[in-house]
Amino acid sequence: MMATKSVLRHDVPASVVVFLVALPLSIGIAVASGAPVAAGLIAAVVGGVVAGLLGGSPLQVSGPAAGLTVVVAETIAQFGWRATCFIVAGAGVLQILFGLSRIARAALAVAPVVVHAMLAGIGITIALQQLLVLLGGVSSHSSLANLSALPAQLSAARWGDVIVGGAVMVILLGWKYLPAKVRVVPAPLVAIVTGAGLAMVLPTDIERIMLNASLFESMTLPQLPSGQWWQVAFAVLTIALIASVESLLSAVAVGRMRDGQRADFDRELLGQGCANLLSGLVGGLPVTGVIVRSATNVRAGARTRASAVLHGVWILVFSVALVGVVEQIPKAALAGLLIVIGMQLVKLAHIRLARRTGDLLVYVVTVLGVVFANLLEGVIIGLGLAFALLLWRVVRVHVQATPLPDGNWQVHIDGSCTFLALPKMSAELAKVPAGADVRVEMTVDFLDHAAFEAIEDWQRQHESTGARVDFVEIGPARMADTPAAPPTRGFVRAAIDDMLRPWRHQKSGGHAMTAGIAAFHRGHAHVVRPHLDGMHQDPDSFFLTCSDSRIVPNVITNSGPGDLFTVRNVGNLVPVSGDDSVEAALTFALDSLAVRTVVVCGHSSCGAMKAVHSAADTGGGLGSWLRHAEPTLQRFRAGHPVAAAARAAGYGEVDQLSMVNVAVQLETLGRNPAVRRAVAERGLELSGLFFDIAGAHVLEVTVDGVRAIDDHAALAVTG
Repeated sequence: MMATKSVLRHDVPASVVVFLVALPLSIGIAVASGAPVAAGLIAAVVGGVVAGLLGGSPLQVSGPAAGLTVVVAETIAQFGWRATCFIVAGAGVLQILFGLSRIARAALAVAPVVVHAMLAGIGITIALQQLLVLLGGVSSHSSLANLSALPAQLSAARWGDVIVGGAVMVILLGWKYLPAKVRVVPAPLVAIVTGAGLAMVLPTDIERIMLNASLFESMTLPQLPSGQWWQVAFAVLTIALIASVESLLSAVAVGRMRDGQRADFDRELLGQGCANLLSGLVGGLPVTGVIVRSATNVRAGARTRASAVLHGVWILVFSVALVGVVEQIPKAALAGLLIVIGMQLVKLAHIRLARRTGDLLVYVVTVLGVVFANLLEGVIIGLGLAFALLLWRVVRVHVQATPLPDGNWQVHIDGSCTFLALPKMSAELAKVPAGADVRVEMTVDFLDHAAFEAIEDWQRQHESTGARVDFVEIGPARMADTPAAPPTRGFVRAAIDDMLRPWRHQKSGGHAMTAGIAAFHRGHAHVVRPHLDGMHQDPDSFFLTCSDSRIVPNVITNSGPGDLFTVRNVGNLVPVSGDDSVEAALTFALDSLAVRTVVVCGHSSCGAMKAVHSAADTGGGLGSWLRHAEPTLQRFRAGHPVAAAARAAGYGEVDQLSMVNVAVQLETLGRNPAVRRAVAERGLELSGLFFDIAGAHVLEVTVDGVRAIDDHAALAVTG
């Protein structure tokens, strides 16, 4: 009952709005394709009902689309209309196979710039075709022929058609500037009705749409094409691919309009395939998901697929009962409608995006190919250029040999090192003079056997002159791994893991410390060296943390050498008396180094806090040291607000005590005379942190609470 009420309240009104938008568009697309007018209406009915019922995007509305106009016109010109119906049905079968094969997402791998350029090329082609119609002439399927005929047609323009088509264009372009109450009525409907009205009152003969029969009488069975089978197969594949990509991209856009609601892409292709199979069998145009109608459906308040289905029903009722109304529509009015639709496919936002991303050449070449060759050739050229550009960007390698002040040389190799890089790499390596010691820094993510052999041969030859060649391998692809297996791309994550993982995961015998130092010398010393050379101690922060081996201050703060003046002790404690170690370091950091921040960092699963919490008898020096944490335990038992905040966040008692300990140490530091003086004189800041080891997550601890750190804060940091 509730579902029925929702359909009546939301989906029925939305379906009427979509119907009013889809009706003139379906007729116009049929005319622009060179197909019977009824073919556009049949496709709208089938797309609405069949794709609406079976598709995987409930709010998507399907029907004939401008994106297929050019390829359908070319197919009709080559094979004839009834054979084109067979090809449409074949494309539907292929789409069904796509859906059953569960490869729908692969269609989204087409470069977006090529899709945008394809639509722009289609739009320009449609506009050129229909401009001649608006001037009272007859268009050709060749854009070049349409451009050539334009000057002559301008001089022979029929002013009645120009007025009707111009009025339609003015209404469509200006509708968005009218009040919202007026814009409730769809602009295409108002434009076509206005154009039909003008055609009735103007004292000139204006050509109108002709329907030779009713919708049911216009249904035609497909006919086997007479061309070569590979030409037919090519046409089937072209329509199937374009219809699939356009439908899936439209489904993605609809999902974004519905707060990321996900579509079932495989089911969507099944629904589109069934719709195209039926449309082809009964004499209709190809069907795709159409973003204009789908967006209208969402904005009109549709909640379920009932809206798309009902819009198809309304088109069927209108086409059967009101054929005479359709025959009152002037061709010039449809031409004006299609010119606006075509030009709206050329989006400035897409051009700006292509320019920003360096894909403007791909965009322009694809558009020109679609307009002046044909749609498929234009797309293939665009995809080929996009792929070539991708290879150039991804596979290229930066190689540079430079002399160092000490007379030695450095060679830097960065990127994907393949046989394609051999000419450039050989030229750079040849710059190194015989006998000069060389350090080769390799930040390489791919190293094939040809490049490996070239580097190894050069190394052998250069070392024969008495020189020394040292390799520093920073990237994930390593020289030692290349001869043993086929080349594979190394990922940065692997290199980071190799740098951060503990020794126990790398042990292969021998002394772990020595092995670690050797790995540092070979992999990272060269990266660190420039930052250390000539560096004076000027740390940003005094960083007091626990001695726990799992806490690596520079890792969790993403800092480098010279940033932190680190002091570590068991439990990150600040003794008030009995131990001057923290006091000495703090005084030096404040007075001699003028640090800008004093930080206390505790952590989860702290052994010191466990001992304090359980009152364990640790004995010896550890017991004496942990007595400095007794104020923390007292404040915890008294109900410190930080403990309450940590409890609310789901932390256990030991971790709550650790956070209270950070707050208490901050209070202790705040009473220190040197700290108070630095705060007053130069704005020293005190900060508390808590590192959750299991989650590798850092929280901020204040004297009275706990809060998350804004990860977007890093965006404001410049170096």
